[in-house]
Amino acid sequence: MNTHARLPDALADALAGRFGERFSTNPAICTHHGQDESSLPAPPPDGVVFAQSTEEVSATVALCRAHRVPVIAFGTGTSLEGQLHAVRGGICVDLAGMNRVLAIRPEDLDATVEAGVTRKQLNSALHGSGLFFPIDPGADASLGGMAATRASGTNAVRYGTMRESVLAMTVVLPDARIIHTGSRAKKSAAGYDLTRLFVGSEGTLGITTELTVRLHPLPEAIGSAFCAFPSIAAAVDTVIQTIQLGLPVARIELLDSLSVQAINRHSKTSLRDTPTLFFELHGSPASVAEQTEVLQGIAAEHGGMDFEWANQPEDRSRLWQARHDAYYACLGLMPGARSITTDVCVPISRLADCIAATLADLEQTGLTAPLLGHVGDGNFHMLLLVHPDDAAMTERAYDFAKRLAERAIAMDGTCTGEHGIGRGKRRYMALEHGEGALDVMRIIKHAIDPENLMNPGKILPD
Repeated sequence: MNTHARLPDALADALAGRFGERFSTNPAICTHHGQDESSLPAPPPDGVVFAQSTEEVSATVALCRAHRVPVIAFGTGTSLEGQLHAVRGGICVDLAGMNRVLAIRPEDLDATVEAGVTRKQLNSALHGSGLFFPIDPGADASLGGMAATRASGTNAVRYGTMRESVLAMTVVLPDARIIHTGSRAKKSAAGYDLTRLFVGSEGTLGITTELTVRLHPLPEAIGSAFCAFPSIAAAVDTVIQTIQLGLPVARIELLDSLSVQAINRHSKTSLRDTPTLFFELHGSPASVAEQTEVLQGIAAEHGGMDFEWANQPEDRSRLWQARHDAYYACLGLMPGARSITTDVCVPISRLADCIAATLADLEQTGLTAPLLGHVGDGNFHMLLLVHPDDAAMTERAYDFAKRLAERAIAMDGTCTGEHGIGRGKRRYMALEHGEGALDVMRIIKHAIDPENLMNPGKILPD
């Protein structure tokens, strides 16, 4: 029997009959599936289906369409812009049970997985193959969710984003049809590129249930290092010179002094309390040694201090785990606070200007906002810490985030380098793309999902 007022009894009965205990309207389960890592209010779905196959996702979509009830996909709940919030109610389709690695093809450098497989799970399955999946957003996100938000992370400067990594997909459309996009060929000129259409669509055009992704050979040698700098400007100048010289760094991450303080406290590290760059180089032992020497010289030119390499695997893991934990470490700077997290990305030549203007702006606000980011590709984040019950502080934070997004767009950048639009950044879509391009997006959305049932209220402004 339906226990949620907004859910039609006939749909609830049909889902219960089809899925049994794998369909729930339990308030606690619904609340969990309506929350992500964003600071936005999180309306829950009316019910949750725990799907185990593409056919079950299709059956769920068909039933919801018959009753005109929205459908929202759920992976691991790590999105940062409210992508999975059920703003108009509906049914959440939990894909965590679709977690099989279907095929690994070392000779072709690709793998096919179900959408619920996480990046750590895939790399565990690749152990011993000499291959790895490099896209690393920090959280152990599902690959379906990573494709939906066009995620990237620390390795993007060398290996690209999910846009470059997804070769083919299986997608359930809003009318419950199942389609296959792309192929395992490394290139194709055959028709519209539907794979790229669905990558980054945040579940608004369909639900991805399987993906074929590119793999990469494990590098023969890996060198990780950190280096402190007297100022953020000096660190950023090091990044710009490194990229412009064509040095093939795999990762290059910036943390300001506040982020370093948070990491030292949270991860028990002892980094110098100044702006710091984390580096990683991949290649042969000879190439890594050569690149190390060049990189160290560039850092020294800009006042780099404590240049230290982590050569042992356990030291590298500890270093990068500290970086991955930076978000939660920074939350600890203001107990009880939530983060309004920005995600701008600009051309590398404008990075110094954008950061300098942003820090000058921040000084006027009185806000606490650690800075960190994947600066090798011009992407950085401000974690605006606010007390949820302090309306004035929250308003100042949102005003600052708005100015930052507008600043990045004015520099030929974007309001979101990797987190996606979701609910949080819809207001910047027209500014970034122009009304003409936005109209084309609306036409595509209406053509594929005329009843607006697939994750409504996301990406496109109402």
